[in-house]
Amino acid sequence: MASETVPTGTAPRDVRPLQGEARIIKAEPYYEPLGGEIALFEAAHASRLPVLLKGPTGCGKTRFIEHMAWRLQRPLVTVSCHDDLTAADLVGRYLITNNETLWVDGPLARAVRAGAICYLDEIVEARRDTTVVIHPLADDRRMLPMEKRGELLQAPPEFLLAMSYNPGYQSVLKDLKQSTRQRFVAIEFQYPETALEEAIIRKESGAGASTAAALVRLARMTRNLKDNGLDEGASTRLLVHAAKLIARGVPAAAACHSAIAEALTDDPEMLRAIDEFTASAF
Repeated sequence: MASETVPTGTAPRDVRPLQGEARIIKAEPYYEPLGGEIALFEAAHASRLPVLLKGPTGCGKTRFIEHMAWRLQRPLVTVSCHDDLTAADLVGRYLITNNETLWVDGPLARAVRAGAICYLDEIVEARRDTTVVIHPLADDRRMLPMEKRGELLQAPPEFLLAMSYNPGYQSVLKDLKQSTRQRFVAIEFQYPETALEEAIIRKESGAGASTAAALVRLARMTRNLKDNGLDEGASTRLLVHAAKLIARGVPAAAACHSAIAEALTDDPEMLRAIDEFTASAF
């Protein structure tokens, strides 16, 4: 982390803590390939191209990034984007520490300096004026302007910028600008095919084959209700949550209601419908 003492009085009033520490992933994260996404990501990294992961919630995008950080032996810096995320949150700011005013790098700057993979999770949740700061990093320049310090960080060859978003949540207010998305190589993710999803559930939860099969049947039913009462169907993540509860002795109906139905909706009619799906699946 870079720091620099500057004259007292130049610190901004906003001194919220910065997120996104670099992690070294030593153990291989479990990940089952859906297609050619591993080779594509490796080629993008070797070509110094930024990567955009597109897909529904809970389909494995974050796990994939963790797996690739381990596979490429690079530190991983993850930033969870939100409405209040500012450019200073990403790049850095002056903070008052022990009566001194210091410059503290943000997660994006730390990732560049470390030659890490910087993962901006759910990028459309960030303000549009914030995402503009990544543009010089995401094209041939591969530079991060740090205007408050008068510094221009040049990304090393090992650095990779990756971000994710869920196209299902696009709207007029929350969409990815063409000026941003056309800088990235896009990899699309979907929920796994039936046999693979069952295998993932068994591996992640320790549940039996019959439980995994029933949960995937339930998921298929809820996914058919997308845009017909549900914003999203049950994700693989939710199925694993339910399977873990069932493996601990929780009855399937109660586990699926808590881990799946209540996670998807608050609507009483939809809750009843999902409970009926659960009874049918099991």
